[in-house]
Amino acid sequence: MPKLVKKTSNRPSDDFMPNTLRIGSIIADFKAKDIKAYDVRGLTLVADAFVLCTATSEPQFRAVINGVRSQMRNIGVKPLNVEGAVHGGWTILDYSTIIVHVFREEARTFYDLDGLWADAPEIELDLEP
Repeated sequence: MPKLVKKTSNRPSDDFMPNTLRIGSIIADFKAKDIKAYDVRGLTLVADAFVLCTATSEPQFRAVINGVRSQMRNIGVKPLNVEGAVHGGWTILDYSTIIVHVFREEARTFYDLDGLWADAPEIELDLEP
């Protein structure tokens, strides 16, 4: 059963942007596909940004998750919660103001979060192709 986490922050609401860009860059370093970030402020209370990506294999899936966790921990940022399993095809890293969704291709197509959050402005991550 998921646990309820009370999210509190005294930071201004735009403080999420540097870490959103950092997470996008980390994910790109692990060669994940179709990396998107959405500014969901005003559309949901659970976060300010969602970052979505697709891993094409189980080893890459694990590498992306472990890479984000490790590199964010190196700057003193730890997730409040991690949900999902490699075999389930979708894992969420909850960084309070940023929620990272790592998908396998089938799960991303099935859950279609890109379509669900289509009204949200996309955050330009400036990633190299």
